[in-house]
Amino acid sequence: MATTDSFLDRLINLPVSDKTEGFIIGGILLVLGYLVSHLVTTAFVKTMSQRLTAHQLLVWRRALFYFLLLLFAMSALHEMGFKLSVLLGAAGVFTVAIGFASQTSASNLISGLFLIGEGSFVVGDTIQVGKTIGDVLSIDLLSIKLRTADNIYVRIPNEQLIKSEVLNLTRFAIRRVPITINIAYKEDISKVRRILLALADKNPLVLDEPKPQVVVQNFAESAINLIFHVWTRKENFLDIKDMLQESIKQAFDDHHISMPFPQITINSGDLAPFAINIQANNDQT
Repeated sequence: MATTDSFLDRLINLPVSDKTEGFIIGGILLVLGYLVSHLVTTAFVKTMSQRLTAHQLLVWRRALFYFLLLLFAMSALHEMGFKLSVLLGAAGVFTVAIGFASQTSASNLISGLFLIGEGSFVVGDTIQVGKTIGDVLSIDLLSIKLRTADNIYVRIPNEQLIKSEVLNLTRFAIRRVPITINIAYKEDISKVRRILLALADKNPLVLDEPKPQVVVQNFAESAINLIFHVWTRKENFLDIKDMLQESIKQAFDDHHISMPFPQITINSGDLAPFAINIQANNDQT
């Protein structure tokens, strides 16, 4: 026991230079800063989760975390003997050099600030950029991250978002579902309209307001093109589109309403049409 106490006394009384002591204190401050920043941001998220959106929580959590960590890092560097004025000057020169070397990253950074400030979409929204459709996982300073319906992770640079048309598919509570329908010229448009509106009235996912509509879009070469518009809640968009298209096919079959498909007529040159019989040759050699 006496030997152990003697060893501990010698270990404690070992000569330690001021520089070494500063590095030890600085390292402890860095570790402590990381832990404190993590605990504070976690408590902040739990406290404000009901008051802020997922996107706002993400932005505030990151800003608060890095701000606290920066304060502890500056204190740690001061304890290690570094002059903060010199470091800040070097950081400024380094930032300018990096800015010239990576103009694309700087453009993405500025675009990211515009996206966050504009608030066109938030975390959890479903957006379309070009042909890519996905749920927003995060909005960062350089890019946004999406998850598509196929569960594919997609990263899109912020600069591309600023220059492109972005469709927010879930910004509003309800959406209009357009269904294009082709009917033969011999069909009664009024009858078809009554059938379609009856289908909408029977479906519980279709909203009463705004009212469903059947609009004659145009007269095509071999069919009359109609657009059937119904409104539903945004979370029911895909379900109602699938259900209605299946119901329309069944209703048209029941009422003997034909939906034409493209056909080709071959004419011999005179006014009288003629029939062509095509037989498959199944002979094997």
